[in-house]
Amino acid sequence: MALLVLLRHGESVWNAANRFTGWTDVELSEKGEQEAADAGRQLADTRFDVCYTSDLVRAQKTAEIVLALNSASDGIPTHEDWRLNERHYGALQGLDKDETRAKHGAEQVHIWRRSYDVAPPDGESLKACAERTIPCFDECIIPDLTSGKNVLVAAHGNSLRSIVMHIEDISSEDIVSLEIPTGEPIHFTYDKGVITRDE
Repeated sequence: MALLVLLRHGESVWNAANRFTGWTDVELSEKGEQEAADAGRQLADTRFDVCYTSDLVRAQKTAEIVLALNSASDGIPTHEDWRLNERHYGALQGLDKDETRAKHGAEQVHIWRRSYDVAPPDGESLKACAERTIPCFDECIIPDLTSGKNVLVAAHGNSLRSIVMHIEDISSEDIVSLEIPTGEPIHFTYDKGVITRDE
């Protein structure tokens, strides 16, 4: 039996500014650092054997803060993998979300943000995001869980949505309503090939 914890990074400076971030490499906000520290305190007594993050600093910093507060996991390896990056928002990256809704309509923006297979202009759909996150999960994280290692994954709203969709077999229709909050650990147990969310 092993533990899997998925953690969306704390609030970034562009989250705070209401901008589409995607692959833009922005820092955590002050609130985001506090969210990461809160998560770290929640996880302080959980022993992790390995950590995975994306190539983006907001996820890496979140993992760093969490692990600094975790004496049980001192010195564990952290692997950075671009496949865990946030969904690429293409032409929307850097734009104000409210201004984008005013220009394109709230319904269209909601479709771009939440649908499974509709991509924003020049960007990735959640389906395209899943086509890189799931191989990373299956090739890197599942073998660690199978060997009994407790795994922390610090990543992004959409990369984690695609992983949760995969784990829990959520339909492309139902994934629209799934939100991954910043800085709140999601716990799963891995046992004999089955991954179950801990309530």
